[in-house]
Amino acid sequence: MNSFSEKLIGNVNKVIVGKDKQIELLLVSLLVGGHVLLEDVPGTGKTKTAKALASSLDLDFKRIQFTIDLLPSDLTGINYFDREANKFVFRKGPVFTNILLADEINRATARTQSSLLECMEEKQVTVDGDTKKLDLPFLVIATQNPVESQGTFPLPEAQLDRFLMMLKMDYPTHDESIEILKRFATEDPLDKLTPVTTKEELTSMQEQSKKVFVSDLLYDYAARIVEATRESSEIAVGASPRALLAFVASAKALAFVRGRDHCIPDDFRELAVPVLAHRLTIRLQRAVSKDAKFLSKRDMAEEIMNRILDGVTCPTEDFTR
Repeated sequence: MNSFSEKLIGNVNKVIVGKDKQIELLLVSLLVGGHVLLEDVPGTGKTKTAKALASSLDLDFKRIQFTIDLLPSDLTGINYFDREANKFVFRKGPVFTNILLADEINRATARTQSSLLECMEEKQVTVDGDTKKLDLPFLVIATQNPVESQGTFPLPEAQLDRFLMMLKMDYPTHDESIEILKRFATEDPLDKLTPVTTKEELTSMQEQSKKVFVSDLLYDYAARIVEATRESSEIAVGASPRALLAFVASAKALAFVRGRDHCIPDDFRELAVPVLAHRLTIRLQRAVSKDAKFLSKRDMAEEIMNRILDGVTCPTEDFTR
């Protein structure tokens, strides 16, 4: 792991216990310029993780609670008439930040959810025909509760495809639970967290991660994995070309985070589920089959994705330059 990654992950770990993998993948998403969907039950540290990441990078952070009555203008901002200035003035919404926590995103209507599409893809918002660029870096960390369905609106495929990764926080182990109790016994360590890097250094790291070498064999391997999702009899709609680009960019960032100047097959195998699984549309007969009775849609997609990985031949040659 390179020094930049060690500093950042170590600093976030002062607040978050036992989530090294999730923190590492959040850093990968930030380097790629992608967005993350955290799916798990309440109280597993999703908000704390986002705040700790923003504090460690000295980035602006804003949180917005998604509800059924939330309007697109509540996210993007509005033009209002300023009587003193005698003109319309734009009031920025919470999307004008570096890290935006979209809490319980599936509680908002499809109209409000779709207002994030332009922000996430183009890094800009358009209000009353006027386009305004967002601050960079810009990362959306959205959360949703997988066990609640009442009062929620499932994210459409187009919205899911905008998320670079979908991650689970998972419950802590027994030892981790004890450590959490001790760490938060007298104070919240987040209150004392200080930045370990600057926005300029992060921008430099983003550029360096793009230069990580990927051999032609690994380009072929990544393409065959994505193409296999389109050929599976269990999948109605496979991963798109955008997913393939995200897959390779994430592998390069992961290699960079781990201190390598080249990718290896394990980078792709490790990222296949978080980057590709949530983009798959499972066929109806698979979703209602007996063996899938107690599995969530995400679990079924992970299961299928892992079988696809096992069925694609992994190259074994030298992958350095």
